[in-house]
Amino acid sequence: MWRRGGSWLSLQGAPSGGAPLISMGSGGGDWQPLPADSEGEDEAESLPVGPEPLQDLATKWRNNVGFWLLGLCNNFAYVVMLSAAHDILGHQGAPSANGTQPEPLGNGTNHSSYDCNPMSTGAVLLADILPTLLIKFSAPFCIHWAPYGLRVGICITSAWGSFLLVALSSSPTQSIMGVVLASVSSGLGEITFLALTSFYPSTVVTAWSSGTGAAGLLGALSYLGLTQAGLSPRTSLLTMNTVPLILLISYFFLLTQPPSASRWGPPPDSSTAHQPLMGDPAAPPKGPRGHNLTIQEKGQVVKGLLRYLLPLALVYFAEYFINQGLFELLYFEKAPLSHPQQYRWYQMLYQAGVFFSRSSASCFRMRRIWILAVLQSLNMVFLLIDVYFRFLPIYLAFVLILYEGLLGGAAYVNTFHCVSAESKPEQREFAMGVACVADTLGISLSGAVAIPVHDLFCRLP
Repeated sequence: MWRRGGSWLSLQGAPSGGAPLISMGSGGGDWQPLPADSEGEDEAESLPVGPEPLQDLATKWRNNVGFWLLGLCNNFAYVVMLSAAHDILGHQGAPSANGTQPEPLGNGTNHSSYDCNPMSTGAVLLADILPTLLIKFSAPFCIHWAPYGLRVGICITSAWGSFLLVALSSSPTQSIMGVVLASVSSGLGEITFLALTSFYPSTVVTAWSSGTGAAGLLGALSYLGLTQAGLSPRTSLLTMNTVPLILLISYFFLLTQPPSASRWGPPPDSSTAHQPLMGDPAAPPKGPRGHNLTIQEKGQVVKGLLRYLLPLALVYFAEYFINQGLFELLYFEKAPLSHPQQYRWYQMLYQAGVFFSRSSASCFRMRRIWILAVLQSLNMVFLLIDVYFRFLPIYLAFVLILYEGLLGGAAYVNTFHCVSAESKPEQREFAMGVACVADTLGISLSGAVAIPVHDLFCRLP
């Protein structure tokens, strides 16, 4: 008996002295001899044992790097719009003489002890998340009719349009429309690429999560760095139009195409094998595509995921209430940074925490997502108390914001790993698509709550 990677090869004597019969299980890899325990198997010792084929290793690297770049590019515009929210509401189309953003309307116009924009940055959050929420609620039930290539093309076009419209706008209203385009790109891309991971080995989920975390860090850091260097918000946004091009290259030229997920053709029917790209072609099909599930089956899948999705929604509600409801109010007058600069630093530190925790899945895993939800809620309450009483120094606020990002990123990556691991193969594509509704729902609710909280604080003397 022989072993080929994870497969068993049995050499059995054929009737009438003919050639031996060969039976082989599923799996892949190189032929490996097993201890001889029957007649005629001593010849196994002469077969070589080799490493994994270089072609397979190269394919794995291409797919992991491809999904990392997809995560990076997909969330980049979304993150930049949130980082620029304070500038967008401060009429970023009219830079001051030195090319930097003019100070927003402050105490001189609203007669409040808080330095407030007339409109909460929660309005930008809602424009950046409500289209995503609409897409995520409806897409798992109908998006399978659109081929992956068409979906990705819409994502690329929307991302380009968002940067151009916000950069060239002359009013906050036009900028908000550009933010909506960024939301369409991010929301459609997330549900598309997470569903696409079901055709690949599970390692691409970690690569995708790490890429989305990197989008937060690099998006916030690039906007902060460009504006700190003296560029206007308009010029800074125009320089970011290369990101959609990287998305195009990553999907159409870098990622290896699995045979069961055509880029432009119609979705395969229920008889099509739905298996990872790296799987053995001799392996039996794992089941029908997720869109062939009945409504009752989809309802059962959603019900089984609630123990992960509800805590994830709470985590994102708390952290985005902090980001878009409290960041603008968390202003330290005696700090060496101006109010817009403080806001950009908050966004950058938060995204740094998200990046590190979303990239930690290979070292740390947890199933109790509710613990992260409790910790994030306590963090939100503590910072809300500080906004009212103003007792924290700025460096401790920086630490808490970094901690906030660590909790949020850990909740995201561990939730999707649990969903991927516990879903049946034939349900995994649908489960991964519907799971990403939870964080979007939490973000949307936080934006709706952040606006009245902002107005309440800004009316205080």
